[in-house]
Amino acid sequence: MTQIDFHINATDKLAYACRLARKGYGAGARMVFHSNDAAWLARFDRELWTFSALDFVPHCLARDPLAAETPIVLATGDDAESTPHHDVIVNVDRTTPETFSRFERMIEVVDSSEDDLEAARQRYKFYRERGYPLTRHDLAAAANPTP
Repeated sequence: MTQIDFHINATDKLAYACRLARKGYGAGARMVFHSNDAAWLARFDRELWTFSALDFVPHCLARDPLAAETPIVLATGDDAESTPHHDVIVNVDRTTPETFSRFERMIEVVDSSEDDLEAARQRYKFYRERGYPLTRHDLAAAANPTP
């Protein structure tokens, strides 16, 4: 059964996704980043090339012929169904990826806007009602620990 982790209160979803990709690649994970917004994925693609002067994060679109050999794959909608990786899917969208249950783990990245938080609450409820194991990580609390 898919383990689902909610990473909530990301101050910059794009930057956080880049850091997740770098961390996953460094750990040898094969990850699919999912959004139904092709423009967002295009920005993410560009940002992965430039966000760190010291790190290279190999990535490509799901429809690329090299997707099977590339550790970080970017997918929209139906593309997530045909990805060669099934380890980790990172959802940066406000909707549930249709194929999330094919993955061992899903990370839901949620920013601090009320719209994103409300959509995340609905997804959380959906997963909980179906018995998926859920974990919640509050990024704001992690950034500002109480002494």
